[in-house]
Amino acid sequence: MEILIKAGQLILSLSILVILHEFGHFFFAKLFKTRVEKFYLFFDPWFSLLKFKKGETEYGVGWLPLGGYVKISGMIDESMDKEAMKEEPKPYEFRSKPAYQRLLIMVGGVLVNFLLAFFIFWMILFKWGEGYVDVKDATYGLAYHPIAHEIGLQDGDVVTSVDTFKVETASDISSFILLEGAKEITVKRNDSVFKLAIPEDFGQKYLEQEVKSLAIERVPSVVDSVLLNNNAAEAGIRKGDKFVRINGEDAGFARMASRIITKNAGKRIEIDLIRNEQNISLSCNVSKKGLIGLGWDSNIFKITTIKYGFWEALPAGINKGVNTLVGYVKQFKLVFTKAGVKQLGGFGAIGNLFPPSWNWASFWSLTGFLSIVLAFMNILPIPALDGGHVLFLLYEMVSGRKPSEKFLEYAQVVGMVLLLSLLLFANGNDIFRLIFK
Repeated sequence: MEILIKAGQLILSLSILVILHEFGHFFFAKLFKTRVEKFYLFFDPWFSLLKFKKGETEYGVGWLPLGGYVKISGMIDESMDKEAMKEEPKPYEFRSKPAYQRLLIMVGGVLVNFLLAFFIFWMILFKWGEGYVDVKDATYGLAYHPIAHEIGLQDGDVVTSVDTFKVETASDISSFILLEGAKEITVKRNDSVFKLAIPEDFGQKYLEQEVKSLAIERVPSVVDSVLLNNNAAEAGIRKGDKFVRINGEDAGFARMASRIITKNAGKRIEIDLIRNEQNISLSCNVSKKGLIGLGWDSNIFKITTIKYGFWEALPAGINKGVNTLVGYVKQFKLVFTKAGVKQLGGFGAIGNLFPPSWNWASFWSLTGFLSIVLAFMNILPIPALDGGHVLFLLYEMVSGRKPSEKFLEYAQVVGMVLLLSLLLFANGNDIFRLIFK
């Protein structure tokens, strides 16, 4: 069921983004009286699931969910319609329009995606505001990934700053280290404050070990929920139980307990816990994925909440969108490292970003993020992407010379091969992780 819910959110999110992206191209094409032959959600090689014609444009839904497209007359695109390009240019064709009009048609999709992201963040902040746990309100400090222990951090420590950047949330720590190239962290441990150096290879190790979270708020291992028909339920674990030890190891905090459970994947563990002030011991099977089917109670912290009025949320939403873009651009450089290439993911990785239960706040937040990603990726100067077309148009506007149609055809083919290869590689990584990890 979780897979279906995640898949449903992914398909709905991408459908919204693709339709509006293609509408951006469609809008400017119509504005400049350029004929649009097709407007499709998903691709339709050989056949389509649904189609109808209105005016000069065929609208439809394809069967291959890898995006969507608008086919604009007189333009070399993924359709590779060479026969039409051999004919004399017609007034309604893309190639007959002035360069500035063609430029606006090509950036229309990216522009809509940016505006959509700003609008989504605006509405999110107006509807739900912003809520987060400030590290100073983490009663039990933070719990860290083992890679953080290697540089001297201990569970319970609170990182207050990374270089000169003030840390407000636990996720800030990894962001500042990876994206800002930080050299040291300031740590509060009990009543003492000191600094720790960050090794130069720390970021590389972080990526190589595929660390999902470097630090989280440390919470006692008190059970909040138990999944029905799962190992924890069968073992007799109940909501409110407080774990003390697992296989004789200290399991007083959630991350400690989760690590012990994970390392005993496929085995049976002995759990000592406290229930209603009584000590209880029981046995529980661990799945091959290192899970027993329970959730920890994390609702023990003060939540810092910022509420916005309708118009107050507008600049805050724009600012959130800009910060999201800046952060993603900084992350993008990590792709070109050996460890970063291994982190590339396809539709499976994107789908796993969505929560296992339907949550509209999370759905729209991720959709806004993906809209920023889609806009940025499409504006990259790669043939077959919008950015490739924009690059050639800018060359034409500066030099006064239009690239030959033969050159544009070859560039389109090269770009499509590159994109297809990247798509296969990224989704291959997903399959590899699913099978071998």
